[in-house]
Amino acid sequence: MDSPLLKIDDKWVPLYRIVWVADVPHFCGEPDCMHEGEYEIRLDVDDSIWTNGEGRDEAVQGLTKWCNGPSPGEDEKQW
Repeated sequence: MDSPLLKIDDKWVPLYRIVWVADVPHFCGEPDCMHEGEYEIRLDVDDSIWTNGEGRDEAVQGLTKWCNGPSPGEDEKQW
């Protein structure tokens, strides 16, 4: 992995700040909700960012790669 940062929509997020990633899109039924159908990525300190399905998948892939370390044969790079 080249960087511990992940671009989610227009924000660069450090992977270590991500606490969890929603598996299903948000639905609360409130008429003024601005995040219906988006996926929540929960950050530390009671903060969240919202993204589409593609952004959610990229976040999960980034976290998986970060947690598993480099693939066999991949050069380890210092961040």
